[in-house]
Amino acid sequence: MGEPCAVIGVGQTEYRTKRTDVSIAGLVREAALRALEDAGLTFKDIDAVVIGKAPDLFEGVMMPEAYLADALGARGKPMIRVHTAGSVGGSTALVAASLVQAGVHDRVLVVAWEKQSESNATWALSTHPPLSPTIVVGAGGYFAPHIRAYMRRTGAPDHIGTLVAVKDRQNALKNPYAHLRIPGISREMVESTPMLWEPIRYLETCPSSDGAAAMVLASESAARRAPNPPAWVHGTAMRSEPIFFAGRDTVSPQAGKDCAADVYRQAGITDPRRELDCAEVYVPFSWYEPMWLENLGFCGEGEGWKLTESGATGLDGDIPWNASGGVLSSNPIGASGLIRFAEAALQVRGLAGEHQVEGARRALGHAYGGGAQFYAMWVVGSDRP
Repeated sequence: MGEPCAVIGVGQTEYRTKRTDVSIAGLVREAALRALEDAGLTFKDIDAVVIGKAPDLFEGVMMPEAYLADALGARGKPMIRVHTAGSVGGSTALVAASLVQAGVHDRVLVVAWEKQSESNATWALSTHPPLSPTIVVGAGGYFAPHIRAYMRRTGAPDHIGTLVAVKDRQNALKNPYAHLRIPGISREMVESTPMLWEPIRYLETCPSSDGAAAMVLASESAARRAPNPPAWVHGTAMRSEPIFFAGRDTVSPQAGKDCAADVYRQAGITDPRRELDCAEVYVPFSWYEPMWLENLGFCGEGEGWKLTESGATGLDGDIPWNASGGVLSSNPIGASGLIRFAEAALQVRGLAGEHQVEGARRALGHAYGGGAQFYAMWVVGSDRP
């Protein structure tokens, strides 16, 4: 893994349906300044900036990183743009970490964002084959058949997705940054909402959010001088696979399994459910919690929905997932993966506030994108590896 790397600063904006009070530049700067404040630094202390963004098509601003350099204090400094679809937030953090691990820079600012109110991601993600109409609308139209395949394969009952939706929205009530904070959220409330893409109901899907997240990653010497506890990077991994090929398992993609195996190997983990204290996992549709529980090795095949139903992934369970409320509660697409990585870091730093998992010392951050084909993961811990 090279030189030690640590998270010494985390910053987030509030996630809302519309942030009409700021431009894109103002949005990313807000998150960056909060991360720098956490790290006890200013823009002058940063050696390089790595910026992540979902497709430019979403907001219609081409190569936005070029005009954001001034807002992020990057004038005259190296600046790298990352794009790996929905997993981009996670990939952005890993690119930044690699610059520290390689000894290239001491302090790197990583930023990702989305301003969905200035775009139409649903239709941007609706495929248009030549000479034929689209047969899906948005990401939900693409992933719903994979969920139905999971239900058939495992015999999972219909209510499992509802349980995840309620759990994550209850967690969001403890997170002041969360977009969807729904007092009194219940199974009855979720089950009364319209079916969007069977079996995904309205309250079993993620919102469209404006927001940004940022982190400061540092070398060991810089981390030792930071005012707050660091989160040490124990392992990093990225994997991808084609969206279409013969025999592809869209329910539990091989790239996800391989990515998890790699990051666990680096971190010395052989039993993730027992050796990790919590996880922030990219779950944009509630059914993806049991699916990813299996894909990431927290349980055997066909057992994910049982783990969810048992309450194991709740805040008071033995392996809390998405204590922050997750993607189901805040979804600025380009930043959603980085939020997972940042929230994992906050947990092991003991700085997660009301949604802190007691005694958390090791956590997984996970992001996926495209047609469940791009993956980024890291394991962070309170102890230096």
